[in-house]
Amino acid sequence: MSKILVTGGLGFIGSHLVESLLEEKNNKITVVDNLCSESSSRDNMRDGVDYIIEDIRNMDSLRLSEDFDIVFHLAALARIQPSFLNPVKYFSIDAFGTAQVLEHARKCKARVVYAGSSSAFGGPMLNPYAFAKYTGEQLCEMYSKVYGLSTVTARFFNVYGLRQPVSGPYATVVGVFENQFSNGEPLTITGNGEQRRDFTHVSDIVSGLITLSQQKWSAPMFQLGTGMNYSINQLASFFSDSTIYIPPRPGEADITLADVEPISKSTSWRAIVNLQEYVTEWKKLSNK
Repeated sequence: MSKILVTGGLGFIGSHLVESLLEEKNNKITVVDNLCSESSSRDNMRDGVDYIIEDIRNMDSLRLSEDFDIVFHLAALARIQPSFLNPVKYFSIDAFGTAQVLEHARKCKARVVYAGSSSAFGGPMLNPYAFAKYTGEQLCEMYSKVYGLSTVTARFFNVYGLRQPVSGPYATVVGVFENQFSNGEPLTITGNGEQRRDFTHVSDIVSGLITLSQQKWSAPMFQLGTGMNYSINQLASFFSDSTIYIPPRPGEADITLADVEPISKSTSWRAIVNLQEYVTEWKKLSNK
């Protein structure tokens, strides 16, 4: 039996991870989530999981009953644009909160899989979110080098799929386009639409996280993406020809593209879901 802690396990990606972990009947899963994310919901709770509704910054006061074997650390304030408005809160949760999780993992001697972000791809100084998440990566490396803790960082690239945020400041562009298409509205394209993103389905992210949890690591960073990117204009064309352009947003990289060779060489993982095929299937289902 593996005793597993998932922080952020009620959110978009975390809830999918928990569902996959439950497929192995011997797993004993605990989730810590404070429901602050727009994608987090009690509706994502599943039978057989212990849920603790609490902030990861309070890890040392939770008196968790288990010595965990694996920690998946997904809890964080997400998205770039909101981070400009409250950088200190982002540093507190995404950096200090990560230190609290790592300290608990150190006491358990657990293997840690840290959810990084492709936002650092354009440099950690582009925005407070990228800096805070990158600081989390550095904390993982320090805990590995100083304390011998097994840590590995998985940088995500534009995750999409079921339960993704579709409106508000935390929405994914795929989610926004799905929402606008469903409502018969023109798709809003930021800037000139030529910025390119590596879009990765949540099922591929989850399989990558689980793959990385199956061995010990000394703080490497792997990129979980498809190794293929699309412009926002291309993505919009998969949905509709009805588009409008809105002003560009600060702090965002022009291009993101995962280098999947390192993780392919180190593990058997690869992304399998194709973006255009996903949109085609989603449109079929949404018309039923």
